Amino acid sequence: MKKVLFATTALVATAGVAAADVTFGGYGRFGVLYQENASGNDETNVTSRFRLQIDATAESDMGVTFGARARIQQNNSDDSSLSNNDGPDGVAGTADDFAQLSGPAGTGINGVRFFARTGGFEVGVGNIYGALESMPGMYEIDLGLTGLSYEYTAYNFRGDAYSSGGNGAAGSNGVEALYSMGDLKVHISASDTNDRVAGYVAYTFNGFTFAAAAQDSNAAGDTDYALSVVGNVGPAKVSLAYADNGDDNGITGTGGNGDHYALTASFDIGAATNLDVYVADADYFAETSYGIGAHHDLAGGVSLRGGIISRGNDTIRADMGVRFTF
Repeated sequence: MKKVLFATTALVATAGVAAADVTFGGYGRFGVLYQENASGNDETNVTSRFRLQIDATAESDMGVTFGARARIQQNNSDDSSLSNNDGPDGVAGTADDFAQLSGPAGTGINGVRFFARTGGFEVGVGNIYGALESMPGMYEIDLGLTGLSYEYTAYNFRGDAYSSGGNGAAGSNGVEALYSMGDLKVHISASDTNDRVAGYVAYTFNGFTFAAAAQDSNAAGDTDYALSVVGNVGPAKVSLAYADNGDDNGITGTGGNGDHYALTASFDIGAATNLDVYVADADYFAETSYGIGAHHDLAGGVSLRGGIISRGNDTIRADMGVRFTF
């Protein structure tokens, strides 16, 4: 990540601030994505993403750091065209009309996460990270170029999470508290989305990190609790995660609830190549999901990436391309 440090007089308008800075960083990626569809209409398309992340911080004389994080992101599949919304009165042509995106949010800034941090304690508001999303064992690998469905993420996105292309919990009173001291980490988050309150506790012992999480929510399909363990086993970094994503309702695919298990492993092959593998199963999968992916470092922040998976809906997805960080 490249740092741009502006003059203090340009960033600080009040006395009592010891330091302030803004950093810009992110990545770009492009390549091809293949998707086998149950209908037989298989697709091979160009896939791309550009992400610019902006982090701004200021530190008071008392040593408290205040800051904000925002992203500008565009995927090739995003729709940034505008249409007219008739506003709260539902009548076109009146003063409360406004323009809105006609598809998924694309070009533009996302919801901002604000925070205050001192020592090992941090409070965040707005587009929060979310306790379940941040829990150890949920994202120990990054398969292929695009993540390839993330079916190895056991909580299955059934909790609050930082949104790169939208508001996340910024529009629903998202708030969180994080604390770390030595080998102990604690994270609690809450929002008005389904009245969620979630938290995890993680502890590292003898090179293994053990974590347990729980969530209270008004939605039957949200995660109730999760468990994980992460550590090195021989040459591999291995994670095993479980999430109770509501009571099994017998539905396969979208709308399905139940248990979700994920086992991942990451290996270094030589000095420049990394291999990721996973196997995952859930009550709402038609079949066990599994996959393999590789990253090859070209130096200078550039890497070749690709992977292939068999999804829980018994279809194949694969990608290949280049990612560069800045």
